[in-house]
Amino acid sequence: MHIEITGIEDERFHRPLQNIANLFFEESNVKLGGDASGDLHIHMTWSASEHIAASATLTEKASQKTFKASHQEASMLHGSEKELFKQVKRAVSHVYLEVLQKLTGINQKWGILTGIRPTKLLHKKLQQGMEEHIAHQELRQDYLISDEKINLMQSIVSRQLAVVPDLYELKNEVSIYIGIPFCPTKCAYCTFPAYAINGRQGSVTSFLGGLHYEIREIGKWLKEKDIKITSIYYGGGTPTSITAEEMDMLYEEMYASFPDTENVREVTVEAGRPDTITPEKLEVMKKWNIDRISVNPQSYIQETLKAIGRHHTVEETIEKFHLSRNMGMNNINMDLIIGLPGEELPEFQTTLSETEKLMPESLTVHTLSFKRASEMTRHKNKYKVASREEVEKMMSAAEEWTAGHGYHPYYLYRQKNILGNLENVGYSIPGQESIYNIMIMEEQQSIIGLGCGAASKFLHPVTGKIEHFANPKDPKSYNDNFVSYTNRKIEILEELFAKSSSGQ
Repeated sequence: MHIEITGIEDERFHRPLQNIANLFFEESNVKLGGDASGDLHIHMTWSASEHIAASATLTEKASQKTFKASHQEASMLHGSEKELFKQVKRAVSHVYLEVLQKLTGINQKWGILTGIRPTKLLHKKLQQGMEEHIAHQELRQDYLISDEKINLMQSIVSRQLAVVPDLYELKNEVSIYIGIPFCPTKCAYCTFPAYAINGRQGSVTSFLGGLHYEIREIGKWLKEKDIKITSIYYGGGTPTSITAEEMDMLYEEMYASFPDTENVREVTVEAGRPDTITPEKLEVMKKWNIDRISVNPQSYIQETLKAIGRHHTVEETIEKFHLSRNMGMNNINMDLIIGLPGEELPEFQTTLSETEKLMPESLTVHTLSFKRASEMTRHKNKYKVASREEVEKMMSAAEEWTAGHGYHPYYLYRQKNILGNLENVGYSIPGQESIYNIMIMEEQQSIIGLGCGAASKFLHPVTGKIEHFANPKDPKSYNDNFVSYTNRKIEILEELFAKSSSGQ
């Protein structure tokens, strides 16, 4: 879909308007200016004085149908130029969304919101002391979010504050993410650092040497500064791809190097691929008091697993779940994906029925996203996925099933190119929520990323501004440079926590 927009030439509008177009059309190209030769021509106007006003007139070339929208709101006369432009951009987005909704008949329940972390907006308002109903009203007015999604946001925020009552006071602590970049095979939808482990033992050994170094040096710095760790999360890749002996040495390093490990609130290991779980590895985790793991089926349809490149069977998922439970894993998460190739509502209902037989403590329901670098995106014609309407039915089935089985939503995030413009939601039996998932989504503290492909998010203690810093994604680059990356992280931490202690 080629969309030409006249009346606006400021390139600062391009990205938000392109993002909104992507909510409606699988393939869209938005151009500011032009000669009205696109599939859609939208003429827009805006003005800013005592009121912010915007209007849009959309003409569909093929049918010559026309749709109009207008919006007006009081101007923040005493705001900065940046705040004023933000208000103008929002008004323009309102009328743009409205004419596209009229054209397509698609109602966007998330309104103009295309950001990843909707609940962060609500947290910010409540943290400032705003009453809930006022915060909800602002979300409705500013972003056109539906009551259904606002209620979901509020239930998640309330749950998070029940799980982590001191959520807003954790800026002087950190959480740790440890990335293991190896998997048995790479899934078709995956863009995470993940390298098939077969034949790579040399790379694994070298990588683990660098990771041990990072853990020691970061741990040393945290101890010197008396900084507590809130949670530790092993992700990847698949952290259980390495051997039981390698896992044992890694956890020993973690407990020896990190400060006050007995008071870390949570340690999680993603054992996401059932084909990597063995009794020996579970014994190692039990030895180090790790009992929160993920065993991820994604689907209980064997044809689907084959299509997306997961080389385990449905039976193996069930077998490894029971093995994990019998060997003392008391908090098991399972991931399901809505909209996988070839699946519609009946297949997803089969997956829910199989989940019911296991009843993990938490369940993360992802909506398939066509990530730019994935095999699935590069060869879209090979992977037939469900329609928007079918995906919405599947999400509704997940919501009904979780509510009916005692699960409550506790975190949420969204992605670009996500089917049906929906969301990914983590559900949990009360008391079994993942603290790390809350911390990474709500961005209330710094997250230090260690290992190949691990991304750090450093939170400024006063302004809340976030600085991103990522280790290289491929093992060779990581092995060549882990010392310099470790030193750079410590430099950033020195600066941030110096500001924190001085109150600047």
